[in-house]
Amino acid sequence: MELQLLDKDKDSIRIQLLDADMTLVQPIINELIKDEGVDEVRHITGHPELDLPVLSIKVNNGKPQTALKRAAKTLSNEYKEALENLK
Repeated sequence: MELQLLDKDKDSIRIQLLDADMTLVQPIINELIKDEGVDEVRHITGHPELDLPVLSIKVNNGKPQTALKRAAKTLSNEYKEALENLK
């Protein structure tokens, strides 16, 4: 999955998701929703054949890109632990 920055403010960010699969996007959204510093998370899909999905994150404190990194790191650790348990 590739991310493309569309818009950035001090408390919000909009990212276009290229080659996004909901099996990856949904866990990220769920982690962002759990984050107390995140005020709003929106996943805008638009037309399935014409539009690329957009992830919009708004925070009430901190930076939105930091919240996204935190969510990705948490998921990475969870999947790493699951992989180790399978071995």
